[in-house]
Amino acid sequence: MKLPNYLVVGLLFLVVGCSDYQKALKTEDPGLKNKLAQSLYEEGKYRKAAQLYEQLKTSYRGKPQAERIVFFYANALLETKNYIMAAYEFETFVKAYPKSQKADEAYFLMAHAYYMTSPNFSLDQTDTYEALDKLQEFINRYPESERMDRANAMAQELRIKTERKGFETAKQYNTIRDYKAAMKALDNFIADNPGTSYREGALFVQFSAAATLAINSVQYKKENRLEDAKSKFENFKRLYPESTHMKDAQKLLKDIEQEILTFASN
Repeated sequence: MKLPNYLVVGLLFLVVGCSDYQKALKTEDPGLKNKLAQSLYEEGKYRKAAQLYEQLKTSYRGKPQAERIVFFYANALLETKNYIMAAYEFETFVKAYPKSQKADEAYFLMAHAYYMTSPNFSLDQTDTYEALDKLQEFINRYPESERMDRANAMAQELRIKTERKGFETAKQYNTIRDYKAAMKALDNFIADNPGTSYREGALFVQFSAAATLAINSVQYKKENRLEDAKSKFENFKRLYPESTHMKDAQKLLKDIEQEILTFASN
């Protein structure tokens, strides 16, 4: 079967392109390798470009061209979603060339690469905290950068993620009925995250845990725990009078007040 002419031409270009790339990988001529790497990069063929730039790093180490090569290598890695290696190479760049015109951009892209490694909130957040540190370093170092708004937005997104992780972890104690641990964990969460959007939910869950613990307490601990739970309700109501949790909170309060009356009559 005869192939259409446009397919023949396309295959020819593909074969020639692959041949040039394989030659560049094997050649000892860094100029040829560099020229093809740049061409591939500009065409968006970042994986192939990255392989050539990786080789060029060694060839140009200590030479003026190394600055440009390391930057493009790091960016090619970023484009291929090799975020850990990209972050490492951008960090290498900013340490080696702190006065480069690309230093601002490289520092931001390093932080961005770390940001991209941040997992879902339900998983361990070690990488998220690392990304937050890098973003904060960028914000502190380049306060006049045109990338500041993006950096702040990414940092805020990551903070909210860590706050949600903290809230869900603390709330889990209430789910497994370890009410004392829940109240302590939620106290710590609120203290560590004073401006969090999860504060309302945290205070409600804390009150719910205190109420459930008090109602189910042994007699000699019940009175103090009931009063403590009631106090937590008053604090919640004062801070969030229009809360979507208020109806449930008021039901718990009625149970508490009934228990107080029962306890007083005994």
